[in-house]
Amino acid sequence: MNRRDFLKASAAAGVVLAAKDIPSVFAHEFNPIQLLPPQLDRGKPLMQVLKDRSSWRAYTAEEIPLQVLSNLLWAGFGVNRPDSGRRTAPSGMNLQNTDIYVATPEGLYVYDGKAHSLYQAVAEDVRPLSGRQQTSPLDDAPINLIYVADFSKFRRVGEQAFFVAFANAAFISQNVYLFCASEGLATVVRLRFDKAELEKAMKLRPDQYITLVQSVGYPRK
Repeated sequence: MNRRDFLKASAAAGVVLAAKDIPSVFAHEFNPIQLLPPQLDRGKPLMQVLKDRSSWRAYTAEEIPLQVLSNLLWAGFGVNRPDSGRRTAPSGMNLQNTDIYVATPEGLYVYDGKAHSLYQAVAEDVRPLSGRQQTSPLDDAPINLIYVADFSKFRRVGEQAFFVAFANAAFISQNVYLFCASEGLATVVRLRFDKAELEKAMKLRPDQYITLVQSVGYPRK
C-alpha cells in the first residue's frame, strides 16, 4: 500500500496474535517467547563501536542465540526506564508507535518491548519477500527486522506522520547498527523490498505501514 492509498484507508480492527518460540526456542506453539534480561555489562566502548559500525550484506546460516537476540531487541527499542516505560530509542511525542517484527525461517514474530517478549504473528517464513532488492535475491540473513509504523497510535495521520514514522525507524535501526558493531554481528538496512506482498503476507492492518527492513546475522567473509 502506498502513502496515498493509506491516507484514504480507514483504520481496521486489530489482529489477534498467537504465540510461538524461536530457533530451538521457536519450536513450541502458542506460548510467548519470554526473552532473557539484557546483559547491560557487555559491549565495546562507544567510540570503538562507532569506528566499527558498517553495513554488511553477506551472512552465514548460523542462528542467533536467544541471549544475543534478547540483547539486540532491547538495544533496538526496549524499555530502559521502567518507571516511565520509555525506550532506548526516541519516538515523536513518546507515542511508541513503531513495532519490530522479527522474520525467521520458522515464522514471523512481533516484539513486545514492555513485556520483553516475542509473539507469533504468522507461521510462515516471510524473509524471501523482505530480503529482495529490485529483481536480485539478497543473501539469506537468519533474521530480518521489519519496522512497522502503527498509525492507529498517531493523533493525526498526514505527511508529518510519515516523516515521524521514518525517523522513528531510523533511530531504532541505528541502535541495532551499534549493537551489531559491538557484538560482531553483520547488518544492513533494506530500502527496497516487495512491500505490498510483504504487508499482505504479514497480515497487517490498513493502518500499519512498513518503513524499513534490517537484516541481521553473523558475517560471511
